[in-house]
Amino acid sequence: MKLTKKTHACVRLQKDGQTLVIDPGGFSEEDAAVGADAILVTHEHPDHFNEDRLRAGMEANPGAHIWTLKSVAEQLSAAFPGRVHTVGHGDTFTAAGFDIQAHGELHAVIHPDIPRITNVGYLVDGGTVFHPGDALTVPDHPVETLMLPVMAPWNKIAEVIDYVREVKPRRAYDIHDALLTDLARPIYDGQIGALGGTEHLRLTPGGSAQV
Repeated sequence: MKLTKKTHACVRLQKDGQTLVIDPGGFSEEDAAVGADAILVTHEHPDHFNEDRLRAGMEANPGAHIWTLKSVAEQLSAAFPGRVHTVGHGDTFTAAGFDIQAHGELHAVIHPDIPRITNVGYLVDGGTVFHPGDALTVPDHPVETLMLPVMAPWNKIAEVIDYVREVKPRRAYDIHDALLTDLARPIYDGQIGALGGTEHLRLTPGGSAQV
């Protein structure tokens, strides 16, 4: 499977001539969803869900479908009848030839005064890749490649390190990193790499790896 990192929390997965895109949000490239056969959205925050990005992908490929939680599906289903599917924790489905399991229910706590919204992570092909969205969800299945949210208003580096330790993936690639400055990256790389207990990796936007 080919993994391509897009800006911030968006990733593209490709195998057998099919393309799956996760979280083409407002921080990602305008064409982040173009070329997708299937699109997954973890939650409604604009850095993960951008209607213009999704419309571009859906209009470029009339056969493309979206899987997401109810709050996002309600905003899109009228524009793309029959092509938007609502999922939640525990659901399993096939999207563009990828086997998907949905894990998690709530966004991480930003502040006690801010109501929590729904969030669902996606386990792809039996644990080959796990994208948690904006939560530190631990799936009940071994994970080979963890997409690791490294910098957000809702987390700190101690929590990120403990999350890697708990999931125990073979490798972890940074996502949710658009707010992380180049000055801070060596600190995160060093501490997560030294303390996380697994191989910690980073791709620049547009960079790819085989997983």
